Amino acid sequence: PNPPHTLEAPRTYPPAVHPTTTFSPTFSLIFGTEAMAALTSAAGVLSLLDESSSEIKVHAIKRLDGMVDTFWAEIANAIGKIESLYDDEKFASREIAALVASKVFYHLEELDDSLRYALCAGNAFNVASKSEYVDTLLSKCIDEYIRLRIINFEAEKKNSDTKKAEIDSRLENIVDQMFERCFEHKQFEQALGIAVEARRLDRVGQCITKSDDMTKMLKYCLELCKTVVNNRQYRNLLLQVMVGLYKGLNIPDYLNMCQCLLFLNDSESVATTLDKLIRGDVTQAVMAYQVAFDLNENQNQPFLLRVRKKLDPKEGEKSEKGDATNSNAMEVEGASTSASSSNEYEDRLNKLKDILSGKTPTDFYLHFLYIHSKTDLLILKSIKDKLKPRNTVTHIATVMSHAIMNSGTTIDTFLRDNLQWLAKATNWSKFTATASIGVIHRGHYRESRKLLQPYLPQGNASSGSPYQEGGALYALGLIHACDGGEQASFLSSSLESKNEIIQHGASLGLGLTAMATGDKALFDSLYENIIVTDNAVSGEAASIGAGLIMLGTGYEEGVETLLGYAHDTKHEKIIRGIATALSLIEYGREEAADDTIEQLSTDKDPILRYGGMNTIALAYVGTGNNKAVRKLLHVAVSDVSDDVRRAAVTAIGFVLCNDPKKVPTIVSLLAEGFNPHVRYGAAMAVGIACAGSGMKEALDLLEALLDDPEEFVRQAAFIATAMVLIQHNKNKEPRVEKFRKKIDEALWAKGDTMAKFGAIISAGILDAGGRNVTISLLSHHGHKKMTAIVGMSVFLQFWYWHPLIHFVCLSFTPTAVIGLNKDLKMPQNWTFKSNAKPSMYAYPEPRVEKKAEKKALKTATLSVANKKKKKDKDKADMEVESKEKQKEEEKKEKMQVEEGKKEEAKKEEEKKEPEPEFEILSNPSRVTWAQQATIESVP
Repeated sequence: PNPPHTLEAPRTYPPAVHPTTTFSPTFSLIFGTEAMAALTSAAGVLSLLDESSSEIKVHAIKRLDGMVDTFWAEIANAIGKIESLYDDEKFASREIAALVASKVFYHLEELDDSLRYALCAGNAFNVASKSEYVDTLLSKCIDEYIRLRIINFEAEKKNSDTKKAEIDSRLENIVDQMFERCFEHKQFEQALGIAVEARRLDRVGQCITKSDDMTKMLKYCLELCKTVVNNRQYRNLLLQVMVGLYKGLNIPDYLNMCQCLLFLNDSESVATTLDKLIRGDVTQAVMAYQVAFDLNENQNQPFLLRVRKKLDPKEGEKSEKGDATNSNAMEVEGASTSASSSNEYEDRLNKLKDILSGKTPTDFYLHFLYIHSKTDLLILKSIKDKLKPRNTVTHIATVMSHAIMNSGTTIDTFLRDNLQWLAKATNWSKFTATASIGVIHRGHYRESRKLLQPYLPQGNASSGSPYQEGGALYALGLIHACDGGEQASFLSSSLESKNEIIQHGASLGLGLTAMATGDKALFDSLYENIIVTDNAVSGEAASIGAGLIMLGTGYEEGVETLLGYAHDTKHEKIIRGIATALSLIEYGREEAADDTIEQLSTDKDPILRYGGMNTIALAYVGTGNNKAVRKLLHVAVSDVSDDVRRAAVTAIGFVLCNDPKKVPTIVSLLAEGFNPHVRYGAAMAVGIACAGSGMKEALDLLEALLDDPEEFVRQAAFIATAMVLIQHNKNKEPRVEKFRKKIDEALWAKGDTMAKFGAIISAGILDAGGRNVTISLLSHHGHKKMTAIVGMSVFLQFWYWHPLIHFVCLSFTPTAVIGLNKDLKMPQNWTFKSNAKPSMYAYPEPRVEKKAEKKALKTATLSVANKKKKKDKDKADMEVESKEKQKEEEKKEKMQVEEGKKEEAKKEEEKKEPEPEFEILSNPSRVTWAQQATIESVP
């Protein structure tokens, strides 16, 4: 062969390394098919590229295409010649030259250049061929296409003058070929994933309509919307396509269609759909009720209020009343029924509005929680007995733990039986103890004022303790949390009190009952009357209340006003309350909250930076947004304030609560860090994201933190572990028993007040709601539960203010299956089946009280009599000793025989009566989230 030529290539690469050889192929060997197997170098073929004949060059480039995978290292030295052949427009095999160049760059791991030449290869690049080279370039091609499409979408969204990225038509052609190949091979899910990421709404529709199972594909697409698509604007466009497809089904899927409309915040379409259904036959009316129950489960109260107003315009004109007198009582089949409306449509409409307002579901849940409460009072008794009565912190912690255990059950037996012990609460402890009534009676709208009447302010008349009155107002807000502001007028009038403690309770209560109503008059009332007075106690609560009222509205004027006042005041409590309020106002706004987040995160005041982390948590809650997670991780290791770092790590749990499996992995290194505040945040993040899951990875991480040297870290570990293990028994998760023993050990330990506080609260969370509720921030349909998220967020502020622990009750969700008929009554003869062993999801066994052994009293005797008795006893002992030994040996033998018989009898009983593999449950019954997969209806 001719010696290699030294041509200047446009790039420089490291010298090719190939085995030396003494074989010199001749011209005839190069073109021989049998000789190809013997080739050990491409030098001969490369030399042909220097020939003047274009036919020889064509033949040489074709041969190089066949051997490039083997001799790419040698061919790389001649890449300039191959590129020049492609640049020559008169060369007959330009596309093959481009393909050879693409393969060489592929082996050199220059994928951008490889893709560029692959596009230039045109038809020579066969998309259908199966090879590592084709698969890699197709993946690169799709990634590049997606990147360019996202850039163009963002440019359109911003309506800026920036030029859009030009997408090569050849690149788009290859992607289209990929879609067609997926359709041909029935790979619709893969095609849908690419279409969703590439913003190709036309292809999304094709992927779903061409599939064999449209319902399955729509479900998969909805899952992608919730997990993959982070951009809200594009998500809405995608959901609009899905709504159209749901409507086009032979049998419209109203349940999922209305869930999509909820994502779109399209209350008018939902109201139109529900109105159409209740005007139909009985089956359609029942479907409307089920849609309403599902919408109510998502706890988006502003949306539900708009739907109710669209269904009945008079709904918005009705004046607020002091109590829930218009709600229908919970009806059980067999009970007396109220007179039905003359108009069937009006009757259905009223039932529908009661479901959407939450009155009907709340009544059923109250009934369920009351009759199925399994609170173990011995746990509370043992906690009370183990603690020092003079310790105010542990005393009020026990009261709060009792409230959490009985949340929503309306059962307060323990407090009534221990009134003297409860009376030891003074000052703010009395405030918190009175407010706990609201946790126990949460949702008991009808009797709320009657229950709290002895404690509420009595107008101008001289009344009792202001701590008691303020706590009662707070309790009233907890009972009526997020009910549309039914008690707003009464609580507003209480703000006029000059006592800061009463103002504190009234502000929290007003924020709870008017949550997310966006009432500017109430917001201004709190700001002008309370915050501006610059009182630290009332100002903090007023700030939180104002944030709750404007929850998720993004009220710009309010944000500017509160932020300006935060810079003016010197009270840290007010600044902290404003920081919490700003995070509440930006709830769920995602990218729209970025300006506020940036302003807070870069502030000089660490309290406002702390608020910035909470704002990220609530603005991006349940989105899994990568940008938000990266920012939180950066702050967690870089900020100079421990509070800010703790808040940043905790916020990760909120952002990733839709994908809890990631959280233990992400925070695992932070949980082992040297900073105890970061470890505290890691524990809370895991508890929030993995609540109720019993996840092994989460428990492994928290188990180590339970023995942390810092008290407050152990406190967080106790609370977080209880969140993860809620509604688990020893059969489902054996570590529950070990954790309960750990709680008892913490109560016996000397000192460690903070750890004891966490252990007591964790005991309440573990058995919350009579062991019939769980903690869930997302609904079954993947929607964010606004009330639950807000409750968990404010609950975490107990680090600074213990009364805020009561907010945790907002995050509780009853785990019950309740069957209703068309009249919204519970048929008592309806049953369903759980295809799991009863012990797997049974209630934990109650504790058994140990009976105290009575000790015999010693009788007094004279010393002379004792001496005589001793001598007689010594003589008798010598004679009886041998007999007693024999009797003891005989007793031991008998005991061993009896024990052996008992064990055998137990084994025989177990063999005779094995545990059934299923269980028939009545209506209503507790069904945990993990148990739902095993439930089926009994015909």
